[in-house]
Amino acid sequence: MFYRENGQFKTSYRADQQIFPIRQDRFFIALLLLVAFVAVPLLASDYLLRALLIPFLILSLASLGLNILVGYCGQISLGTGAFMAVGAYGAWNLGVRLPGMPLVLQILLGGGFATLVGVVFGVPSLRIRGLYLAMATLAAQFFVDWAFLRIPYFTNDSSSGSVSVPALTAFGLPVQTAMQKYLFVLCFVAVFALVAKNLVRGAIGRQWMAIRDMDVAAAVIGIRPMYAKLSAFAVSAFIVGVAGALWGYIHLGSWEPLAFDLGRSFQLLFMVIIGGLGSIMGSFFGAAFIVLVPIVLSNIPHLLGLSLSVDTAAHIEHMVFGALIVFFLIVEPHGLARLWSIGKEKLRIWPFPH
Repeated sequence: MFYRENGQFKTSYRADQQIFPIRQDRFFIALLLLVAFVAVPLLASDYLLRALLIPFLILSLASLGLNILVGYCGQISLGTGAFMAVGAYGAWNLGVRLPGMPLVLQILLGGGFATLVGVVFGVPSLRIRGLYLAMATLAAQFFVDWAFLRIPYFTNDSSSGSVSVPALTAFGLPVQTAMQKYLFVLCFVAVFALVAKNLVRGAIGRQWMAIRDMDVAAAVIGIRPMYAKLSAFAVSAFIVGVAGALWGYIHLGSWEPLAFDLGRSFQLLFMVIIGGLGSIMGSFFGAAFIVLVPIVLSNIPHLLGLSLSVDTAAHIEHMVFGALIVFFLIVEPHGLARLWSIGKEKLRIWPFPH
């Protein structure tokens, strides 16, 4: 970019350095969407779609919702699995009690129910923080698990809390095959990732980050902590609730409350920490790590020709997986997204690093 100073034209390198990375990011996102919507449907098998890509996309969406709350607003949550359960059971109840309701509307309204629950359990964040807030959200997990097991209305009088969904259709088109389910989930993930990216870049996102960095200073400069924290809980719970509905409807087909237990909450929290706090891309990296690494580890003994029992292989897998998590946290505490940023910067200036 050129500007005039003292009758001479000069170049603003700072503007160039800001414009080029933005163009590169846009090009990378466009290429990624092209691969996801065109190349993957043409090349991927049904097993790859059902076992890897669909769970990866849904968990990425849930991790994205949690990252808004934990990474951008700094509010610790251990009840993400509860919000997923509310989204799944809420959407299922709408489908059972209002049979003519469209599938997309069921899923979005399931996210709306999760928003209400998230705001209710987000109210304590106005007075407490840190470990105490984590305990409050943990209470949400236990309460939701108890509610779906003990209140028959939520499961249409199912004694075990187990429910199942009928054949799915959206906009008059069936959502039955692995390819149809993949494209259906991919559309949700692409839209919500774009919305989340714009939110964190806008005024509300700056308020979240100000609360995360120092809530007292944010209140001094005019940011309302109540509005910022509750809006973060609401947006996060909505996205997580939609992910929960997709997990039940698309990936599982039938489920019980144990599908959204405390282990699911910890799994999503690990995704956010490993992928990178406060990073949209980090949510996808964390989900890919959690989904792909156990599968790779479970297949290594077969590739090496080792005969291990199922129990031994499972224990070794958990040990190696935990060691990898600790290793990544030590090497780069800011997550895989930071390593990705460093790699992009090195490639941008290569082969002239100075």
